Amino acid sequence: MQQGKILVTGGAGYIGSHTTLVLLEAGYEVVVLDNLVNASQEALRRVQDIAGRSLTFIEGDIRNRACLDQLFDEHDIHAVIHFAGLKAVGESVARPLAYYDTNVNGSLTLCQAMQQAGVFRFVFSSSATVYGPDAPVPYRETMSRGRTSNPYGTSKSMVEQSLEDLVHSDGRWSVALLRYFNPIGAHPSGRLGEDPQGIPNNLLPFIAQVAVGRRQMLTVFGNDYATEDGTCVRDYLHVMDLAEGHVSALGRLPLPGIHVYNLGTGQGLSVLQMVEAFERISERPIPYQFAPRRKGDLAAFWADPHKAEQELGWQARRGLDEMIADTWRWQRQNPRGYCSEINTTTQGISQC
Repeated sequence: MQQGKILVTGGAGYIGSHTTLVLLEAGYEVVVLDNLVNASQEALRRVQDIAGRSLTFIEGDIRNRACLDQLFDEHDIHAVIHFAGLKAVGESVARPLAYYDTNVNGSLTLCQAMQQAGVFRFVFSSSATVYGPDAPVPYRETMSRGRTSNPYGTSKSMVEQSLEDLVHSDGRWSVALLRYFNPIGAHPSGRLGEDPQGIPNNLLPFIAQVAVGRRQMLTVFGNDYATEDGTCVRDYLHVMDLAEGHVSALGRLPLPGIHVYNLGTGQGLSVLQMVEAFERISERPIPYQFAPRRKGDLAAFWADPHKAEQELGWQARRGLDEMIADTWRWQRQNPRGYCSEINTTTQGISQC
């Protein structure tokens, strides 16, 4: 058994649930805090089934200081992995105040509660968007944060700057900033995956819902970018690789200071390349239509992931075919997401 408990905020969400599973399988005790705004308690039930181990779930919000103080008082927390937040680029343009309140204010409230509780190990779920639209590709950690192109990216950049200032003011803090790119895929069992509420904001869930018949057609935003086929290019990595990267980062945290890592494959793929690969693997047609560009979207970016490999011993091991096959398995087995199986358990749940 690993030392102490790991608090995972947003642990019932897509990346959080997969990371929680990897933590449990690595022997950690896990406390999950989630307000279930864009997540499912059913995901945590399945995590426990797959791992064969239990976790503690607390329904609450990172902006609720009383909830956080009670959590730290009742649990011996060794480190925090912070996923909780809003994450849709387009929505952030329409609702900037909500993004700054949840992502920035929520993160600061969490850090204040950690400091009060004497917990100084922190893994932050950041984003490649902090490099800004003018950064050359591939993105490297030695680059400065740039001018962000949307409130989502700005909120991540603001939290990064706040954490750097915090570390410089207090040498007890050890913080990993994980800048990751475009996670896709699902657990190979098909029991955990991405289950967005409403119309998906991310490409692969949208494609998968079209393939399974849940939606009629994929909308491709923009076909006039300066890329090979005119559609956006992104660095897609398997969510299980990403989850393992967070656990690898925990091993770095005994070292004080700020530790910045890209988590990506180092390879860019276009929207139409992803559609073609999904059609090939699923043997299903994916009808699509073009629409105007979305505000805040960049033409192309991908990672230079070598620092994470050198310092964390981490690299993306799963290829594109595995990412898509796992996505398709999840969608076939769960055509309506976690609603496909009714959650009947209340074990380990508390309310705050």
